[in-house]
Amino acid sequence: MKYPKNELAQMVIASCVAYGVEEVVISPGSRNAPLTIGFSSHPDVEAYSIVDERSAGFVALGIAQQKRKPVALVCTSGSALLNYYPAIAEAYYSNIPLVVLSADRPAHLIDIGDGQTIRQPHVFEKHIEYTTNLPANAIKESALQLKEALETAILQRGPVHLNIPFDEPLYEGVPDMMTLPKYELPDASQPWESETPLEVAFLEKFADIWNASVKKIVLVGTSFPDDLLKKQLDHLVKDPSVLVLVETTSNYSNQNAIHAIDQLLFPLSHEEFRGLQPEILITLGGFVVSKKIKQFLRAYKPIEHWHIDAKVSLDTFHCMTQHFKLSPQLFFSQFFFLSSAKVSTFQEKWIQEKNRRRENHSSFLNGLNFCDLKVHEQVLKALPDAINLQLGNSSIVRYTQLFDIKSTVAVFCNRGTSGIDGSTSTAIGAAMTSEKQTVFITGDISFFYDSNAFWNRYIPNNFRVILVNNDGGGIFKFIPGPSSTDALDYFETPHGLNASQLCDMYGVDYKKVNSLVSLQVALEGFFEESNQPKLLEIQTPSNINDTLLKQYFSSL
Repeated sequence: MKYPKNELAQMVIASCVAYGVEEVVISPGSRNAPLTIGFSSHPDVEAYSIVDERSAGFVALGIAQQKRKPVALVCTSGSALLNYYPAIAEAYYSNIPLVVLSADRPAHLIDIGDGQTIRQPHVFEKHIEYTTNLPANAIKESALQLKEALETAILQRGPVHLNIPFDEPLYEGVPDMMTLPKYELPDASQPWESETPLEVAFLEKFADIWNASVKKIVLVGTSFPDDLLKKQLDHLVKDPSVLVLVETTSNYSNQNAIHAIDQLLFPLSHEEFRGLQPEILITLGGFVVSKKIKQFLRAYKPIEHWHIDAKVSLDTFHCMTQHFKLSPQLFFSQFFFLSSAKVSTFQEKWIQEKNRRRENHSSFLNGLNFCDLKVHEQVLKALPDAINLQLGNSSIVRYTQLFDIKSTVAVFCNRGTSGIDGSTSTAIGAAMTSEKQTVFITGDISFFYDSNAFWNRYIPNNFRVILVNNDGGGIFKFIPGPSSTDALDYFETPHGLNASQLCDMYGVDYKKVNSLVSLQVALEGFFEESNQPKLLEIQTPSNINDTLLKQYFSSL
């Protein structure tokens, strides 16, 4: 028995393979048996078994993040499907293609008291690019819906959901799956994925505005590493009227760009903000982490705000005047023929200010004792070249934004919804499919929240976790509000836990440090080859981190 006898299951599997789905993350169950049997047997599919559906969703997201191709998720009927929702929402806002295949009971068994049934069709409709309930007895109609769903996942770069009713028997098999008529299979060989350039006459209007302006900011949010985009941003940086601001997750670096946005903006006065206020703002990439840049550009709005993205229109600063609906790479490839550099002191002035900030940053860090900020300095400095760095949310990604990262390091973080709930599973999914070493830096609340991520037999031995444990959600001491209440423990949630027993249970090499000297010693061999994954837990003092971070920003 190699393939399911069920024709609908055969059609689903054949369609996924035809559209290049090569990885499938399966959670166990009976109702999804036809899909499990088929995907696990198919020679062109790498099937993974992840028991916890919430973790499985993020593992698939991590794989798709790295592959930049659709990854399928398969689950049984009932509440199993609902556990995918956090990952679906993250995929929706991060433009990551997931194909959710949920097995279901036939319609006549829903809402009559039969076991393991809920109303599954369209449960994700607010955060999904395409959703349908496949008709169980109409193969041709199902084939068309599968074609539409899979093309949507690829073209729209987002999650799709196919709910698939299966009646019993569920475990019947056949020697091969090509019992379907060949005409039923989708033709995925046609070059249907392409971009259309903008009309030159249309673009000339914007080039004229650009060429006349002396204060321009280009803000780059979350982006996948891209050589062409890097060359294009390098070209922009040569224009003295252009200031390029980049997030750590933008995966771009240049000495004449602003990398630590909060470091530059935090100490500015009203007059300095007026001087930084651009005439034109261009934004590209995904969501930005920096709250300061949002506050600045909402208060000191540009005359023109152009957002460049083939899919979404992000009016983050409530002043967007134009959405160019194409990739930044194609936009700049056209725009550079029409634009020219402008004589200006704008970039020079703010790069000088950036350099002063960096001197103050280094001076403060040199005299700093063991704390979260110092730990991030030491860890980021010790990272090997050419790795994938996965970041946890909340404090971790914000601390990292204050430092320069090696240009060979690719940086990733779940910034679509900015949740802590699946960061570890995402990092593990990425590590499972990447040839590079994956290093994951996380906080303690995020780590323990997603500890089921380690219930996974596919974790590569070169996977590394750096756990910064300050015994609670330290960000709630820094942001205004929680500390002024009588309920700080309900925000910060101190717990007194460490990761030693978890690591022992899951076969992860464990070491704990609680001083600067022991941290430096532990980092020396931490990234070297080993016969099991490693976790380094850094226990930091929770009572001083917020005070020292405030002193840091004052020192700038």
